[in-house]
Amino acid sequence: MAHISNKPISLSFNRGTLLLAGIGCEQLPEISGPSVWAWDNRVGALRCDAIHYAAIRAALARQFGPSLSDEVPKPCGVHLHKVELPKLRPSQIEALEAWSKADCRGQIIMPTGTGKTEVALAAMARRKIASLVVAPVRDLMYQWHRRILAAFDYDAGIVGDGLSNIKPITVTTYDSAYIHMAKMGAGFGLLIFDEEHHLPGKCRREAAILSTATMRLGLTATPERSDNLHKDLDWLIGPVAYRMPFKQAEGSMLANFDVVRIPVTLNQREQATYDQCSRAIRYFILSRRKEQPGYTWRDLCKESGSDPQARHAQKAYYLKNSIESRAAEKLRVLEDIFRLHKGQQILIFTGSNAMAIEVSRRFLVPTILSHTRKRERLAVLENFAAGAFPVLVANRVLDEGVDVPEAKVAVVIGGQGSVRQAKQRLGRVLRRTGSARATLYEVVCENTKEVQRSRKRRRSDAYERPVHRRV
Repeated sequence: MAHISNKPISLSFNRGTLLLAGIGCEQLPEISGPSVWAWDNRVGALRCDAIHYAAIRAALARQFGPSLSDEVPKPCGVHLHKVELPKLRPSQIEALEAWSKADCRGQIIMPTGTGKTEVALAAMARRKIASLVVAPVRDLMYQWHRRILAAFDYDAGIVGDGLSNIKPITVTTYDSAYIHMAKMGAGFGLLIFDEEHHLPGKCRREAAILSTATMRLGLTATPERSDNLHKDLDWLIGPVAYRMPFKQAEGSMLANFDVVRIPVTLNQREQATYDQCSRAIRYFILSRRKEQPGYTWRDLCKESGSDPQARHAQKAYYLKNSIESRAAEKLRVLEDIFRLHKGQQILIFTGSNAMAIEVSRRFLVPTILSHTRKRERLAVLENFAAGAFPVLVANRVLDEGVDVPEAKVAVVIGGQGSVRQAKQRLGRVLRRTGSARATLYEVVCENTKEVQRSRKRRRSDAYERPVHRRV
């Protein structure tokens, strides 16, 4: 394209992108390289994603100086009437300083229960600039809202759950952030991504790409993803600024703990059905691979809508998982654990909503699921904290971030083979209170795929030092 003459050089924000007018494509190599730019014939200007704002603004300023008109809105400052935060521990101060020295861009990786939220709140108090906190689920969004209100006496805006109230300090979810960032992407100077491993997803990454924020903070205990997209966090947020090994936290910031593995067996009826399902799946896959050598589980799922045999194999797979998740012997083991820890607060983590409901009905204890209403969740958590409910059952909703009242006993009776999930569930009982020791029971069905998932879950530095017992 030819150079656009007789026009001032201007940089502006437009629906999550930057528009550069007054410059032709022949000058692109001198301003952050041509790869980030595309010519937009509709407006006669160059366009790129808003995430490049800091680098592009600096390059343009060096090249064109005062002739550049920067029309991108600047985030406003925030006046906090009060700042009431707990005194940061040395490791938290170290994390905050490391992030500040990295130009306020980067990731802080610390084990669950070591106070990442306090570090983020301290960063907000220090920078005093319009900030957007992005959380994975509504529960965490409202939890951040409560923490900001308590720390700063500031009623933060909320974008999500049917609300769209944007303020200089706002909380939102990943899903709402990428939907609305096109209109609010230039309004914040600091982005805080809680449980940052959710960000690199195909759509959710737009929450970072469509924003001009120069300061970015990512928080997580486990950044790694099975699809390796966590590598993109370095440019979406910034490189790792601070990482605390789990060994450093155990015994000082986190409670010492034991891991007790309890093997159980399927009853005769369950085992017969389980074996039958395994044979059906194996036979179908092998028969397909004779015709299609690269046939995979994904191919089976694609065919299940039109092929009765594929659908039958898929149903067998889900029935097999259901048998592992809801083995009758697991309920008997729970009875023994309840008797052993009578008078203590106990968290139960299941592998399915069906098992969570079954445990709830069998033992008359409350459960929290993904569809549990907000008011009910708060009531359950408050009563659990007060001791009115000695046991709380959940599937995945308590895995990440949600502040769980003090408990020192957790029982895992199902779940994924994810190291992240294992560390997060363990972290629910590791908040240090005096010298109390935590215990994590893992109930596993022998001679099933659960054994392999259990082994995968324990491939983590969190499981290196504790005492492992098999009963």
